[in-house]
Amino acid sequence: MTAQSLVIETLLPTCAEALTQAEGLLAAARSGLADKVMRDGRVDAQALETEQVAAHGYAWYATYVEGLREMLGWAQRLDGEGAFGELEQLILQVAYGEYLSQLYGGVAISQVEIVRPRDMGASSKDVHTFFNKAVQVLVNQGNGIAQRMRIAALIEDSLDSGNFGALGLDETLEMVREQFRRFVIDQVEPHCHEWHLADNFIPMEIVEQMAEMGVFGLTVPEEFGGLDMGKTAMCVVTEELSRGYIGVGSLGTRSEIAAELIRLGGTDAQKEKWLPAIASGEILPTAVFTEPNTGSDLASLRTRAVKTGDDYVVTGNKTWITHAARTDVMTLLARTNPDEKGYKGLSMFLAEKPRGTDENPFPAEGMTGGEIEVLGYRGMKEYELGFDGFKVKGENLLGGVEGEGFKQLMATFESARIQTAARAVGVAQNAMELGLRYAKERIQFGKPLYSFPRVAGKVAWMAVETMVARQIAYFAGREKDSDRRCDIEAGMAKLLAARVAWSNADNALQIHGGNGYALEYPISRVLCDARILNIFEGAAEIQAHVIARGLLAGRN
Repeated sequence: MTAQSLVIETLLPTCAEALTQAEGLLAAARSGLADKVMRDGRVDAQALETEQVAAHGYAWYATYVEGLREMLGWAQRLDGEGAFGELEQLILQVAYGEYLSQLYGGVAISQVEIVRPRDMGASSKDVHTFFNKAVQVLVNQGNGIAQRMRIAALIEDSLDSGNFGALGLDETLEMVREQFRRFVIDQVEPHCHEWHLADNFIPMEIVEQMAEMGVFGLTVPEEFGGLDMGKTAMCVVTEELSRGYIGVGSLGTRSEIAAELIRLGGTDAQKEKWLPAIASGEILPTAVFTEPNTGSDLASLRTRAVKTGDDYVVTGNKTWITHAARTDVMTLLARTNPDEKGYKGLSMFLAEKPRGTDENPFPAEGMTGGEIEVLGYRGMKEYELGFDGFKVKGENLLGGVEGEGFKQLMATFESARIQTAARAVGVAQNAMELGLRYAKERIQFGKPLYSFPRVAGKVAWMAVETMVARQIAYFAGREKDSDRRCDIEAGMAKLLAARVAWSNADNALQIHGGNGYALEYPISRVLCDARILNIFEGAAEIQAHVIARGLLAGRN
């Protein structure tokens, strides 16, 4: 054991005690916030909006505490397996030292907003009580330049081995991870930057290979032709694919959403028809929810689906529809009851469409589309869609009952956000590796950039925080696999992982200096790709609001 790491015999108990202290500070923050926003035992929506900064800060504090909890669980499992080595010990203590310090002094909920315990209603006494001996040891001795430089030394030669700390996976998941890692190295990494620069579709050969590997049926039940491997496996696969290119990692997202919608809300006939075709990759779906003036406010959707005979006719506009041209079916959310202005008037459809070509991307009658040019997240392309007399078979009303669309969609949010968290972890890992590689290769002042403490320290922290985000994502996946409600856990995983992806990409570009700003360097692509993660599948502000409201309402 090096002088930079705490003694193993005391590290885990010290972290456990510090976690208890962090939970106490979080409870004090909740109590103070509850005094401001709770009325008669319930969350007052207007008060919560008025106290939005404090509420969102509380969500971030809760996410940090969850991150510490999952890191301790990760470390304890590794210790029980005899796999808790020096690198893992340092990652744990640096994570604890940094997050505990921020809990004490203030957590940045964006680049321009810092929330401190007092902002949520915690008292000076609460903060003083939190900062006990265990917390002090981890803050003052567990996380410093020496510890980060030791991490940097331990991971310096990890680009080939991929060893940035044991992940804590079982043998099966580790084999799955390695399989997809090899696929990405061979088939994706050599070409993805060219796809990005040319703004080209991911080649269909790649899509077909992914289908053969089971990506699109990963979580589909075996009875419908899927692998039924669960959400934790989805995290592992998605992370490895996104580690190569976010577009490839995101190809399975729409299949995941569509399959989840049908599995949970579809009729028996719909399950039998659609799930095997989605699982095999024979059918590629796209999600058609967002409208130009609604964003996250789905209750305001205006696209209409009017029943005409046995079928429906759709009229309206949708936007930010990913992979729309090359897909075969749309999970389409539309208003079937114009008298219901909120969520109750919405229905979900499995709207069939012909797959488009470059010359005619939207050949369906009653449907038009135009591409939205974007900075990153390319490979599938984004579209605005227009519907004017577009017909949907009546049998393709999901579940066969009108007015269930929003409820059906909400049932998929947990899985979608877990999957997005895994995408973000993959992007974060990729950014870290690009930063490490460049820092080792670039010679300045007669030596590699990696020999300078501020450069190596950046990479070391990337490794630490990527592990924190990964472990929360895995935890959310395990909760989902155990059929436990995990909307808060999924939201936390997405909230933190998206920030880590952006932070890693930004810092990796900084390591590249001016070259990072040049299109020829892959980090320029990764920076653009990372930025979207904090916006889609629920913007960070929406995630924080959902987390805060859920925790205040007593969900945990």
